Order: sequence, then C-alpha cells, then structure tokens
Amino acid sequence: MTYVLLIVGFVLLIKGADYFVDGASKIAIALKISPLLIGLTIVAMGTSAPEATVSIVAALEGSAGVAVGNVVGSNIFNITFVVGLAAVIFPLTVGSETIRKEIPFTLLASVALLILISDVSLQQMDGNHLTRSDGFILLLFFAVFLYYIFEVARKDRKNTQNTENPSTEKAKWGKNTLLTVGGLAAIIFGGELVVSNATEIAISFGMSETLVGLTIVAIGTSLPELITSVTAAIKKENEIALGNIVGSNIFNIFFVLGLSSSISPFAIEGTIFIDILLLIVITLILLVFSRTNYKVGKVEGGLLAVIYIAYMVYIIIRN
Repeated sequence: MTYVLLIVGFVLLIKGADYFVDGASKIAIALKISPLLIGLTIVAMGTSAPEATVSIVAALEGSAGVAVGNVVGSNIFNITFVVGLAAVIFPLTVGSETIRKEIPFTLLASVALLILISDVSLQQMDGNHLTRSDGFILLLFFAVFLYYIFEVARKDRKNTQNTENPSTEKAKWGKNTLLTVGGLAAIIFGGELVVSNATEIAISFGMSETLVGLTIVAIGTSLPELITSVTAAIKKENEIALGNIVGSNIFNIFFVLGLSSSISPFAIEGTIFIDILLLIVITLILLVFSRTNYKVGKVEGGLLAVIYIAYMVYIIIRN
C-alpha cells in the first residue's frame, strides 16, 4: 500500500503542477501582468506551503534544527537542482530586472540570515539564536519585497493596458482560478504523500531518521517547486520557472523563518553556517550565470545539478 500511495503522490504532483502552471499563466495574461510576477508571488508562495508548514510546526514544537535546516536545505535544492534540471530541459531566459533586483534580493535574504544568527561572532554571546526581534526584521524585509512586487505589478499593468491584443479571449476567471487552486492543492497533498511514504520505505531499508530528514524530507518539501519549474520549462514558461524559485527562496527566509522565529525563538546549531555560506555562494553563481547572455543554459544547468549531488554526498558523510 505504501508503494501505491507513493505512486499516487507523484501522479498528483505532476498533474497538479500541469494545471497550476496553466492556470497561473492565464491569470497573469488576464491581469495584464508578466508571468514573472505571478511566479514571484502566487506560484512561489503556493509551492513554498510545505516548507512553511514544516518550519512553523517545528518552531512550535521547539525543533530549531528542523525549522532552519528545512528552509536552508530547500533553498539550496531550489537554486542548484531545480534551476539546473529546468535549464537542462529548456534554457531559462533571464530578464534584466531579475538580474538587477530579484536575484540580488535572494542574495540579501541569505546574507541577512547569516548576520542575524551570528551572535557569537558579532556580539560575543554564549550561543547563536534566531530571536523574536530577528524574526520581526525578516518580516520587515518581506514587507519591503511585497511593496516592490506591487509597484512592479502596477507599472506593468499601466504599460500594457493599451497594448492588449484584441484577439485575446475574455478571461475565464472561474476556470483559471479553479485550475490554479486545484493544481496547488494536488501539489501539496501529493508532496505530503510522497514525503511520508518515501520516508517509511527508507526507514524500512535501514536509513536513520536524521539522514531521512536531511535528504527525503528536505527534497520532499521542495517537490512542488521542482515539479512546477520543470513543468513550466517544458511548457516554455521561462519566467514562471525562474520566478518560482527566486520568489520561493525569498519567501522561505523572510516570511517562513521570520514568522517561525517570531512565534518561537530558537537556538542555531553551528553546522548550519556551512550550509548558509554555500547558499550564498550558489546564489552568486546563479547571478553570474544569469549575466551570461541573459540566460541559464544547459551547461550551466548541468553544473548546478552536479553541485547539489556533491552537496548531498557531503551531507551524508557529515552526518
């Protein structure tokens, strides 16, 4: 039965992502805003729902390692494997605004997190913590990001209000909303089925719970981003594919960790600093790749995927 539920989970993920991307892209057209903005907001926040749920519940239960590790691990997976696989399938075109603003905002999120948890190095305290005040700072950054998104959306609509193609069909709001919401629900439920049943299978094969948490659970909560971005790449919806990842990473740090630590402050383990430093480095690598002909090509995508595989080997050895 476990194997059957695992297959059902994957089917829900794949079909859900198909409907989700279709609905989201049509809503973007109907609202006269770019698919990138939809990717940065609706799609990004929707696919980050598993990370948000896991980290907030972990914070309430006092499991700091799960809360922070889940977000950092998911962000690393998103930038390396998800972007890499999507680019291998179809090279991702990167807009100038994404290079100049959105990717640097992702970098800012990682650097801000590193600074806020460096209590021992910067304030000579006995331990590193993500405090309630740190959480409020992260949420403030998230509010600034939302303001930026709303301003871009407003300008986007203003620039396109007189350029609508007369042959464009009138938006079928009910159908598109149903596709988007239903697709997202299938993604989240499918992801839960995959994570829980894959974990059960892995433990039955003798894997430790710690190793399962660092591999299957971390990857499992990022399955919505993976399936959505790969589906978007196949459909040649480049802006949704990349916007989903950039938006998800910003959302994960600023909102998920911000809200989690605001609810319940927690101590930070020393080993997580290596992972956050890696996250900063690979974000810089993504920025450099994006500046190369304004796209992430197949070779760059392959390299990003290889980086994640090497990281997984390192994590298994470390633990």
